[in-house]
Amino acid sequence: MFFLFILCTIEDRCGGENMNNPFPYSLDNKRYLTWNYYLQKTYGCKVAKVPLDARFTCPNRDGTKGFGGCTFCSAQGSGDFPTGYTEDLMEQFSARYEVMKHKWPDCKAIVYFQAYTNTYAPLKTLKKIYEPFLSVKDVVAISIATRADCLSDEVIGYLDWLGTKTDIWVELGVQSVHEKTAVLTNRGHSHEETVRVIEKLKNTSVHVCVHVINGFPWETREMMTETVRQLAKLPVDAMKIHMLHILKDSAMGRQYEKEPFALLTREEYVSLVVDQLELLPETMILQRLTGDGMADDLLAPMWTKKKTIVLNEIDKEMVRRNTVQGRRYEP
Repeated sequence: MFFLFILCTIEDRCGGENMNNPFPYSLDNKRYLTWNYYLQKTYGCKVAKVPLDARFTCPNRDGTKGFGGCTFCSAQGSGDFPTGYTEDLMEQFSARYEVMKHKWPDCKAIVYFQAYTNTYAPLKTLKKIYEPFLSVKDVVAISIATRADCLSDEVIGYLDWLGTKTDIWVELGVQSVHEKTAVLTNRGHSHEETVRVIEKLKNTSVHVCVHVINGFPWETREMMTETVRQLAKLPVDAMKIHMLHILKDSAMGRQYEKEPFALLTREEYVSLVVDQLELLPETMILQRLTGDGMADDLLAPMWTKKKTIVLNEIDKEMVRRNTVQGRRYEP
């Protein structure tokens, strides 16, 4: 399931870990395997993710497992889109892809089903949603954000078939491997379920990206690094690392407004992320190292609005330590 071309490129250029060449997986002097590098090497051009809202819901919102959704999630289900909303998915795609092309005129597109749980529907519904994009010009892949408890064997089999038509990514909202966090965030399923599903996806055509959130106020630094340490041992192709955003209209946001609690500082976050990068295998793609919530909805921490500064500080910390992704990885 790992990408052989990346492994060959790494071996050809640096023969494995080589501190004399700390940029083996980057086109811009990053000391970790960047998403941009992977896309450029795979498709030979700039590729942009185009987020869509297919009007799904979640089992911990509709009463199947609970109500209210995850406590950190806004009412929009992590699908806060600034432009181009319409019920019609092709119209959504066209409007947002045009925005991307203004910035990168020759870019290709990954269709990204982002809001809520995008496999939480009957199979016939999923087919109607996904398959029209197989024939859309310039679409090179489909990425589907979902939960481990919404990937039945039937759906996994279908996604495996879909992966023979185009590249398919499944993005799993893991957030933390700790069951205490699953309970306190109202996630509605266990980490054991996540591991089981990732193992099932291992032998399919599907690529897997896991989402991690740093900064839950009850988690220690050791707990956050342990999350990454455990995920590093699973057959996962990519990871997104986020800082916890406290958003208006979320359960955690309402709690924070009543009684603010401590959050990671930018300096703490940067140091933690570098620790986590050192624990990951050098072949794992980093799709994100920080996120950005909708500015008008963000209650805290405000330093996350300056994403470029956060990324630059991560680069500087890696230089200061003279380290690279995978430095402390243990299979």
